[in-house]
Amino acid sequence: MGISARHLKASLDAIGKVEPAFRKAIRRIGYPEPRIRDRGYETLLRAIVGQQVSIKAAAAILAKVEAATGGIHDPANIARTSDEDLRAAGLSRQKIAYVKSLAEEVLSGRLDFHALPKDDDEAVAAVTHIKGIGRWTAEVYLLFAEGRRDIFPAGDLAVQIEIGRILGLPERPTEKQLRQLAEPWRPHRGAAAIFAWHHRRVVPV
Repeated sequence: MGISARHLKASLDAIGKVEPAFRKAIRRIGYPEPRIRDRGYETLLRAIVGQQVSIKAAAAILAKVEAATGGIHDPANIARTSDEDLRAAGLSRQKIAYVKSLAEEVLSGRLDFHALPKDDDEAVAAVTHIKGIGRWTAEVYLLFAEGRRDIFPAGDLAVQIEIGRILGLPERPTEKQLRQLAEPWRPHRGAAAIFAWHHRRVVPV
């Protein structure tokens, strides 16, 4: 689902009205492309597998897990695959516990991706209830897969660095400082994070 290009532009324009430094940066490098992921189990499974490994390594492991389980689209496939087979596919013992926990939450009905709380903080809490899913992963999921326009992963190092650069701050803001700085940007803070990642790719340090 994600935030559409139209909504992304509208949100960034709204931020630009209250933050001149953002307005100047948008004029300088343009609007970012939307970041959109599928809602649901498979997207979070991929996030767990991709933790602390390179993109290339994650893709290789996912291909092996796909073969070992008969398909990563169905949580029942993970649930019935032995730990030994998942280990042979490249998952650590910790990640095996995480992916099995995710599958169990979905299969039991305790986690319904199509009925997460409307309140953003409550939705983050619901997703972080899954073993192995931290706040950052939950926020990125809700931003990219649900298109929640005010979700703001202020704990992301790149977001901290780039917003600091955009605003011309002498030092990288902490997560707490960044959340305070971003208060006037509500309810468009998700677009600010997406623009920060865009800025990091386009503007050399």
